[in-house]
Amino acid sequence: MQYPIHGAGLGLRRALLSDMARLESDAINFVEVAPENWIGVGGRFGRQFRSLTERFPLICHGLSLSIGSPAALDIALLTDIKNFMREHNALLYSEHLSYCGDYGQLYDLMPIPFTSEAVDYVVDRIKRAQDILERRIIMEHVSYYAAPGQEMTEIEFLNAVLEGADCELLVDVNNIYVNSINFGYDANEFLQSLPVHRAAYVHIAGHYVEAEDIRIDTHASDVIEPVWNLLDKAYERFGVLPTLLERDFNFPGMPALLSETNRIKAAQTRAATQLRASTR
Repeated sequence: MQYPIHGAGLGLRRALLSDMARLESDAINFVEVAPENWIGVGGRFGRQFRSLTERFPLICHGLSLSIGSPAALDIALLTDIKNFMREHNALLYSEHLSYCGDYGQLYDLMPIPFTSEAVDYVVDRIKRAQDILERRIIMEHVSYYAAPGQEMTEIEFLNAVLEGADCELLVDVNNIYVNSINFGYDANEFLQSLPVHRAAYVHIAGHYVEAEDIRIDTHASDVIEPVWNLLDKAYERFGVLPTLLERDFNFPGMPALLSETNRIKAAQTRAATQLRASTR
């Protein structure tokens, strides 16, 4: 399968602007931003942002569409995102299969009830959003800590939404690992149940250990070995997908971040070599 991006990317955060501006062009392969954080930004930050998007391929990962919200779909936001993507030649747009408020912003990603009614509701909203954007949306399955009103399993719900909306999938290996610990399921079994033909790219990140059986998805620490192992499994399942390192807080410095993006590249090279060997 051909993808509009390749290799290993890094999330562009305002705190990283100066460091990323000094990167060599081959240090990373693409950058990802939350468009809501950059729409309408001008001045010094706007110039720095433009210089980076002219050097590195850009993809968008939304935070505020709130696709499962009871509030009306935010048409104005979708229009702004569409214009932003056109202005900066953004190649992909992904969002979270969750909601973040009603008529206000909670600044957190809340779980949508795993029910058939919710499937129909979310499918309709994704289809409408795709019509406005004139592109397919890539939906990310989220980490969550409660499953209110659950009638279906997480994987049943996710696959029903993807199929019904005919949208693509963002595979987050850290979210799979976190949820597998918190809800006691097999991470690799979940991974193997995801539809190969819908996978567009991968997220990998670190998390916080609250207790032996509780993990919190923070994006504020290094990726741990079980999550790296799950990334290898993802490449075995889907092929060598473009992969983004998410780091939102507690930044360790650019050398440490590049060490992790280089580890992604090494895993991709290893997986590609194994795939070629298996097809000879």
